[in-house]
Amino acid sequence: MMKKFLFLFIFAFLGTSSVFSQSKKEVLLTIDGKPVYSNEFKRVYKKNLDLVQDDSQKDIDSYLQLFIDYKLKIAEAQAQDLDKEPNYLNEFSQYRDQLSRTYLFEDKVTEELAKEAFERSKYEIDASHILVRVGYDAVPQDTLTAYNKIKSIRERALNGEDFSELAKAHSEEPGAKQRAGALGYFTVFNMVYPFETEAYNTEPGEISDIVRTSFGYHIIKVHDRREKLPKIVVSHIMISDKKGPRDFNAEERINELYTMVQQGESFESLAKQFSDDKNSGVKGGKLKPFTKGDLRASEFEEAAYQLKNIGEISKPVKTDFGWHIIRLDKVLPMETFEEQRQTIEKKVSSGDRSKIVTSAINNKIKQKYNYKKGTDFMPFFKNYVGDEVLKRKWEMEPISTANDTTIFTIGDNEVRFSDFAAFINDRQKTTRAFRDKAALLASFYDEFETAQLKEYFKLKLEDDNEEYAAVLNEYRDGLLIFDVMNKNIWQKAKTDTLQLQEFYNSNKEDFKWKQRIDAEIYSATSKQFATQIQDLLKSGKSAEKIKEEINKENKVNVLITPGVFEVDQHELPSKLDIKTGISKIHTNQDSFIVVNIKEILPPSYKTMDEVRGRVLSGYQNKVEQSWIDSLRKKYNVEVNKRTLKRVKRQLK
Repeated sequence: MMKKFLFLFIFAFLGTSSVFSQSKKEVLLTIDGKPVYSNEFKRVYKKNLDLVQDDSQKDIDSYLQLFIDYKLKIAEAQAQDLDKEPNYLNEFSQYRDQLSRTYLFEDKVTEELAKEAFERSKYEIDASHILVRVGYDAVPQDTLTAYNKIKSIRERALNGEDFSELAKAHSEEPGAKQRAGALGYFTVFNMVYPFETEAYNTEPGEISDIVRTSFGYHIIKVHDRREKLPKIVVSHIMISDKKGPRDFNAEERINELYTMVQQGESFESLAKQFSDDKNSGVKGGKLKPFTKGDLRASEFEEAAYQLKNIGEISKPVKTDFGWHIIRLDKVLPMETFEEQRQTIEKKVSSGDRSKIVTSAINNKIKQKYNYKKGTDFMPFFKNYVGDEVLKRKWEMEPISTANDTTIFTIGDNEVRFSDFAAFINDRQKTTRAFRDKAALLASFYDEFETAQLKEYFKLKLEDDNEEYAAVLNEYRDGLLIFDVMNKNIWQKAKTDTLQLQEFYNSNKEDFKWKQRIDAEIYSATSKQFATQIQDLLKSGKSAEKIKEEINKENKVNVLITPGVFEVDQHELPSKLDIKTGISKIHTNQDSFIVVNIKEILPPSYKTMDEVRGRVLSGYQNKVEQSWIDSLRKKYNVEVNKRTLKRVKRQLK
């Protein structure tokens, strides 16, 4: 979470990268002789001018100091060899792979597969299947045996035998006897692509053709095809049962709120006052649009979709998050292809569909960079690689210069037998089981060739595409900033308990409770009830007795919130007179508030445990400033005053 937050800050600060070619190579400053160009600073300043809230940072000289601090952190990260750490290299490589997909998959094949997936996504299929297992690497005899078995089962099903009984008796899927092959409802991307395609091409009530996947041979019986449910918008009030000890019961509180809603109290007002989901509470309980499967709360989704009329409100619903009351606000029309395009194309680039895309992309790269096939690898590697590779125990031996011929050439890069041998040596450790060595070698070679082609494409892409290079460099620097800050600031501050305590002791005035009150807050639905509450309090009635007196006939007319509150805490009325006893009646939203102040607590120092987060943050800021000062002494920063003067004139 911290890393994601830091990257947002870094990207907002950086905007664009220094890797763009400079039309005018004006050096704005140097760090130990390494140049930083004026165009980079101007782009950063212009892009982030509207994002800067502190007016002092809009001043070019002030902003330049922030820019220099950033550059010093990068320089120090490199000086500490953090750019050579395995974790950094691995995370950067993963991001580069992810980013490059945007450029690798910009072709017609992806678009066509995405449109097909979009059309299928409008429907859900209810189906059962029968599986006869056989791998792609199986010997021909086993493949034929499996095919004949599934063919025989299909003929029996077509002749009227009960499909579920056939599944129980013959399907080799785990759990087939219990589920009788039933899959329930599924939609696009839920199943492997060949299976999905056959299911969508089969009419309800029919039995599919035989389809082969990586699992084996299948036949599918489609029971139903229905339109997918649209997204809906709901509002909710949530009372958490995970907030630790409280002076009220969560289930009891949600039932009280439900009764108040039924009595006509404002749903939005109650959500703002009492919902423990603060993000939606401030918006009257409104949530973002969703459909079934989007949330991590199936009970919530089921209850929401049972609401049929706009404004209809559910009874209290229990989920892993607590108790909810849900109101249906809107049923949205189905999203268009363009609205879903980015998400669908991302999914197309993975799974079985990716094989279709990969083949097309490989051909595209081959054409672009003049791919030339060399010596056929199979004859040599059949003898060179021993059968122990099938048990993941093959040990690579050096290939002689005479035998180390070229498998293929891509651009200016020659790929040799020794490169493929090294790939096999590593890949065997994590491969699925193969029974045939030739099948293993063929599968490994497809992976190897694809990896080599993509790697070459990515290397050339950073040279050829300025946008890609800029985003990639931002992430590269962002990782380094996180690592250097974590090593030199955050971890140091966390572990230096003595200095942390000393910082707390030196700044105790910043960590004080304001004046507080031990009180009961009574939120009534009418002024009449609020007046009655005042009278009951004056007569010495307890909170529990008052609740019994006011909340009669299954109606909730008052909510009571006891606790200790700072005098300006939002739960208290803004103009509350701080004195012991019973307050006058205040209004808040649609409620009438009476506060019974039992005790006034004077300002006091918070304990270290109560403010550990704030102390840690303050101490980290202190350590960081000291560290930045040391970097400014360590590195020689020279600003070209003539260039800076010209930059100021251009930016103004």
